Amino acid sequence: MSNSQNTANPDFLKKDIFERLKSGEPIHNTDPEYFKVNEVVTRTLKLSQQLNLSDNIDDVRSVLSDIIGKQIDENTVVFPPFYTNFGRFINIGKNVFINHACSFLDMGGITIEDDVLIGPKVNILTENHPINPNDRHALITKPVIIKRKAWIGAGATILPGITVGENAIVAAGAVVSKNVPDNTIVGGIPAKIIKEINDESL
Repeated sequence: MSNSQNTANPDFLKKDIFERLKSGEPIHNTDPEYFKVNEVVTRTLKLSQQLNLSDNIDDVRSVLSDIIGKQIDENTVVFPPFYTNFGRFINIGKNVFINHACSFLDMGGITIEDDVLIGPKVNILTENHPINPNDRHALITKPVIIKRKAWIGAGATILPGITVGENAIVAAGAVVSKNVPDNTIVGGIPAKIIKEINDESL
């Protein structure tokens, strides 16, 4: 649907732009509510500077809690630098570890469940654009979910719409374009199942 069709449809404005972002509807930078997105982005950029200048884990946790709008568990550790373009749609569980230089593009929603390990320089992306070059500035989002006790290796990239299953491992440098089943190890570009994690692996 083009932007002109969107704005001509009175029903489209019944949903707040944040609801429409999370539902995956195309959002154009000419959307009459786009200023709300820009306000969040501006605030997040300012707080991110503060976060990345922090010299202790407690301060990082406090500022990141302010960015996402939810209190982060005291047993969750995030090492700076940490990058996010939005922040409001990040949910981080208990006893999570996020290493240096990770980037979360979260306008579609990122959920990190309890006991997840995320290595350095991991990219988690929920945002994409249409193939049609005439519509390419539109934003299309799909959520990412990292389930309990998953481990994301250094430099991996998780693409929009992906669920990484419980206990799963994503090998370093992998590009994940398909859902990762529970109790599996995936690696490569694009990531494929390398092996299953069973009782003998534990």
